Amino acid sequence: MKTEFADVNETRKTVRVEIPSDVVDAEIERLARDYSRKARIPGFRPGKAPARVIKQRFKDQILHDVAHDLIPRAVDDVLRERGVEAVDTPDVRDVNVEEGRPLTFTASFDTVPTFDPGDLSTIFLQRAAVNIDDEAVNGALQRLRDRAARFEPVEGRGVDHGDTVVVDLVRTDAAGTDTRNDVSIELGAKGNPPGFDEQLLGLDAGATKSFPIHYPADYPIGELADTDVSYTVTVKSLKRRVLPELDDEFAKDLGEFDTLDALKTRIREDLEHEARHEAERALRADLMKQLAPRVPFEVPASLVEREIDRRIEEFARRLMDQRIDPRQAGIDWNAFRESQRDPARETVAAALVLDEITRREQIAVTDEEVDREVATYAERTGRTPAAVRAALEKEGGVSRIAAGLRREKSIDFAMARAKIT
Repeated sequence: MKTEFADVNETRKTVRVEIPSDVVDAEIERLARDYSRKARIPGFRPGKAPARVIKQRFKDQILHDVAHDLIPRAVDDVLRERGVEAVDTPDVRDVNVEEGRPLTFTASFDTVPTFDPGDLSTIFLQRAAVNIDDEAVNGALQRLRDRAARFEPVEGRGVDHGDTVVVDLVRTDAAGTDTRNDVSIELGAKGNPPGFDEQLLGLDAGATKSFPIHYPADYPIGELADTDVSYTVTVKSLKRRVLPELDDEFAKDLGEFDTLDALKTRIREDLEHEARHEAERALRADLMKQLAPRVPFEVPASLVEREIDRRIEEFARRLMDQRIDPRQAGIDWNAFRESQRDPARETVAAALVLDEITRREQIAVTDEEVDREVATYAERTGRTPAAVRAALEKEGGVSRIAAGLRREKSIDFAMARAKIT
């Protein structure tokens, strides 16, 4: 097999490959025999059609299969002999395959050369101090109080600020009319249409009112921006949200607390725990930001694109978790993709530095460490470790767990050598 390498840049390579004609012809003969056993050719019994007829009748399919079988093996052999590793599936083009002639093609791929990640002791990090004041505790306490609120029916007056109104709603726009019954609307909620609350003020139970709403041009939901919608509401009932008193009884209602002070103590502990974790996340983010510039070459474009894809998928999942259809969210996805390019490049560069640290320091993960990680995941999901491992092995997840643990060890290694104040 003949090969001819060329460097596009420090990370992008191309190789021109020529597979000898005798290898190509042998593969054609093998495939022709397979086709002969399976094919139904008029005038011939199954499996008895001459190879000449088979190769003529199924020429395109056989040549396609020859390329499909020989090219990946050839690429693997070439990379292994050269001692390089492609970071993504090579891009194969200019394929020429014919019986009696060599198979030729060109493969382009990205690779990462070794480099010196530099002196890690020159990294300076600052860990945020954890200080939870009374205001933070009181804020968390108020949120618990809000969640424990109860609703009481309102009679003898019309709708007022802060009420929750149960209505039958008819909505009409350019797309048509939508009718919904028993819709609960809390006046003052952020998601209410602009000016909607004011139209309900003063309405009594049983009242019906029709009114238009204009959504401004800068409305965050793109499909509604600069549109007019007509609403007809029929008020069925009014409720008022009533907050519980902040006292020992409130603390007892939440569970294992005998007094309000005990609840405040737990809130403070939980906030401190969360703040410590946030400080650690910020510290690691700063570390990654300082590692990224240590890559002395332009990071491979394929890795950047893969990271951008991951970010877009993650963002779309978050939208769907909020019951927002990503396709209907009015987002310019091309612009969003470009906005992620620089942070994606930084993330990839930092990961390459960590991978180089892993290689140089021979950081490894033991089977016992992988088993512990699998067991932890199994405990969180209420499954047995054996069941979790079987599922992971089926989809190649065990190797991803090992890679993640190695990455964490490399981060710990870099963190231990950095100067942290």
